[in-house]
Amino acid sequence: MTGRPAPAEAAWIVLRIATLSITAMLGGCGVFSNLAYVGHAPPMSPIENPTQAPNWRPVSMPMPALHRAPTAADSLWRRGARAFFKDQRASRAGDIITILVNINDDATLKDQTTLGRTGSESMGIPNLFGLEGLIPRVLGKAVNPSSLVSVSGAGNSTGTGQIQRNEAVTLSLAGEITQVLPDGNLVVMARQEMRVNDELRVMTVAGICRPQDIASNNTIQADQLAEARISYGGRGLISAEQSPRVGQQVLDDLVPF
Repeated sequence: MTGRPAPAEAAWIVLRIATLSITAMLGGCGVFSNLAYVGHAPPMSPIENPTQAPNWRPVSMPMPALHRAPTAADSLWRRGARAFFKDQRASRAGDIITILVNINDDATLKDQTTLGRTGSESMGIPNLFGLEGLIPRVLGKAVNPSSLVSVSGAGNSTGTGQIQRNEAVTLSLAGEITQVLPDGNLVVMARQEMRVNDELRVMTVAGICRPQDIASNNTIQADQLAEARISYGGRGLISAEQSPRVGQQVLDDLVPF
């Protein structure tokens, strides 16, 4: 016995390895989940507690020193309140707040680079304590000790790039306060899903706001959110057609040309 598998067994092993590789690649890319909804609209996510999501983490920000708010004797008025008896604005975890997103971004970037390089190096041993005479004996009589190595090189590189972006997003969506920081700032998160003609659009907004930036109608502008995270995308037939195939994405990452 040579210890080598038979041709049929070797072919089966190769087929098995290829099958496992393809299955792992397709499973990791979510292809099987996409195939399950062929001919059907993408399902909407259920309404859930955002703090129970696997990727949710409590926000930790630099906090100022704690101090007590000044109080006035024989007074029912609370500083910063919008109503005499109760502030109607969202201020506690679970309160609903409306976030207004108005983005009109227009940017154009253009870059052009030209690089050139020329180099030349030479090396020889005209005199070395008389040992230079041994070089022709070792390498041959055609070798000249005064010019043993000569290297030259030239390179040229030209690159041009241009990026033009024009984005306009105007929407309003209701969210909720998920956390009240020790300094009184509020962590807000809003998520909205809308499905139209087998295309599911998902909008998410998250950030940190000051209670005094909340308007009297319980709304806040997105540009008043610190550490704002705004996402507007979706999935469905149109998004799938606009995305490159999985194999193309893999080749783009692996092929160095």
